[in-house]
Amino acid sequence: MKNQKNRKSVRKAGLLSIIPGLGQIYNGQMIKGILFLLVTVAFVAEFVTIGLPAFLGFVTLGTVPIRDHSLFLMVQGTLQIIITFIFLVILLFSVSDARRVAGLWNTGKSVNLSPVSMLRNAWEKGFPYLLTIPAYTFMIFVIVFPVLVTLFMAFTNYDFYHIPPVKLIDWVGFQNFFNMIFLSSYRATFFSVLGWTIIWTILATTCQIALGIITAVVANQKFIVGRRIFRTIFLLPWAVPAFVTIMSFSNIFNDSIGAINQQVLGLINYIPYLHFQGIPWKTDPFWTKTALIMIQTWLGFPYIFVMVTGVLQSIPDDLYEAAEIDGANFIQKFNQITLPMIMFATAPVFITQYTFNFNNFSIIYLFNSGGPGDIGGGAGSTDILISWIYKLTTGTSPQYALASAVTMVISIIVIGASLIAFKKTHSFSNEEMM
Repeated sequence: MKNQKNRKSVRKAGLLSIIPGLGQIYNGQMIKGILFLLVTVAFVAEFVTIGLPAFLGFVTLGTVPIRDHSLFLMVQGTLQIIITFIFLVILLFSVSDARRVAGLWNTGKSVNLSPVSMLRNAWEKGFPYLLTIPAYTFMIFVIVFPVLVTLFMAFTNYDFYHIPPVKLIDWVGFQNFFNMIFLSSYRATFFSVLGWTIIWTILATTCQIALGIITAVVANQKFIVGRRIFRTIFLLPWAVPAFVTIMSFSNIFNDSIGAINQQVLGLINYIPYLHFQGIPWKTDPFWTKTALIMIQTWLGFPYIFVMVTGVLQSIPDDLYEAAEIDGANFIQKFNQITLPMIMFATAPVFITQYTFNFNNFSIIYLFNSGGPGDIGGGAGSTDILISWIYKLTTGTSPQYALASAVTMVISIIVIGASLIAFKKTHSFSNEEMM
């Protein structure tokens, strides 16, 4: 046991660390305490000179047009919120560290006091944190920062009539969400676009997954001659850039001169007494949606094919041999062996395919710009939420605040659905079982 004079008060160490560094100095760790104090002094100096004005500007979003730029004030305030949050994390760590070290003193365990021992301990026990802290810091300012700005923007009136610095932006609370759901001019558009987005996501993704699994299973059968050739052919849609493929299909599905109507379906005209007029792929909403789903199936199935092929090749042949001995047919072997193994290994990736297509902007915009027609609110009949956001922010009368509100809705849907799907499929626990 340490001498009585070396005993430290855990409570006192924690209270002193409300000013980061004092608790460490109380515990005899001078170098660590000085480092915490330097961080504290730097934050206080920053907060007094920059932080308080930033918070004030964030609350008011400016008082004088031209002189005050509301958007810049919002960005500065958001940045200050992040900096303050980081300091609060450091403060909590300082309190926890001071209380822990005081406890070590009281139990007679060794405490690192010299700079060399502190560095050695930080290297041996804190090496994973030293590697991840830069990544987390980069993530905070590259990902979290823009997300927070978008989130705050959803609670303002930032639109065509309030563009800084000529006009000031004001906080309007949940008004944008209210308008989106209850205002007639946007309610019909929002629910129409949301409905098609969900239908598009489910059908397009399910079709590409189903086709990918079917082609992989067929190409993996030993009785198939030239399996390598088939595998190469199935990879061709993946080898061509999606941008080029979508633009090509946009021309192929042209109503009047497209190859689908003229060369492929046009063969119907060679049947006596039949006269085929062609399908309005790009002028009828139903057929445009059908074409979009078929194109995405074509674009997405090669990735599923490659992934499932790898899973199939890792399944032991003994399982199939045992099933054959038990009298199982092809369908039974697929349902009891193949499909469960595929889902066990690839369920998380399948979930990400659904979330990807939920926000698949490129195919919607490049094929027909979200058309045909206009269903109100600046949205076309085939626009999904992400492409509607694009039109809300790039049209002649931009609605930035409403677009931010829709973005929040997208985030909630995607994150919520993904978490539920991951939980239901036990995707997180699969890693521990493998």
